[in-house]
Amino acid sequence: MRDFFHHNGILVLIIAVLLALITVVLSLLPGGRANPAANLVGVVVTPVRDGIHAVVSWVERVYSNAFEQDQKDAELEALRQELAQIRSKLREAEAIKEENEFLHSALDLREKREEYQLELASVTAYGPSNWSKTITINKGSSHGVGVDDCVVDQYWNLVGVVSEVGLNWATVTTVVDTDIELGGLIARTGGTAILEGDFSLMGEGRLKLSYLPENSELITNDIILTSGKGGVYPPNLPVGHIEEVRTDPSGMTRYAVITPETDLDNLKQVLVIQSFDIVE
Repeated sequence: MRDFFHHNGILVLIIAVLLALITVVLSLLPGGRANPAANLVGVVVTPVRDGIHAVVSWVERVYSNAFEQDQKDAELEALRQELAQIRSKLREAEAIKEENEFLHSALDLREKREEYQLELASVTAYGPSNWSKTITINKGSSHGVGVDDCVVDQYWNLVGVVSEVGLNWATVTTVVDTDIELGGLIARTGGTAILEGDFSLMGEGRLKLSYLPENSELITNDIILTSGKGGVYPPNLPVGHIEEVRTDPSGMTRYAVITPETDLDNLKQVLVIQSFDIVE
């Protein structure tokens, strides 16, 4: 409707003016009894004049409504922009809060683990391949990060190990990747076994605990730690907990399915352990 009056408004205005002029002329005719010609003109013009008045009033209402709608649209757009800015500020505030919480935890770790040299890093990407489970961090060789450096989250849970290094980036192979293999320690019993990635479990975000101690009585939620053997991983880092114990297809051996303690799909910041005391 607004487009119609935008393109035809002048024509409607001209018609309204002409009819108004006719009305003025008729009003100037001599008073008294109308002659037949004037009477005829009055009979014809009166309904037309009433119609024009109605049209003009309608046009005024339409233009008024259109103007008010434009104002409402402008106000709505302004509110939308203001809401977008508020949401952006809230996201920034939440990110700052999370970073502060991480830094606070990292500071506590530095104080409690004085024998460890730590480097704070942000997660910048997750590995796109279905054949591996890696993350990329924003620290590399220029920050002292090297291959086989161990990586943990702010709660000291094992994330993985650095497998490739650039100047300002590094790839971390996570604990569920098929390339992972390390000594595991069953916290409750002190028994040792082997933690390793398994392709069928990797898609579920799990890994396996193999070579279980003979006659071991494992229970759900038993915590598995790093044994510290081998020199790559520090001892007593939480890796995960037992979800269930299964028997392999041959029926000869058992293994435990391990759920990592860290949330590998939502990591934002991590700590790289650049040096630690090796357990012999």
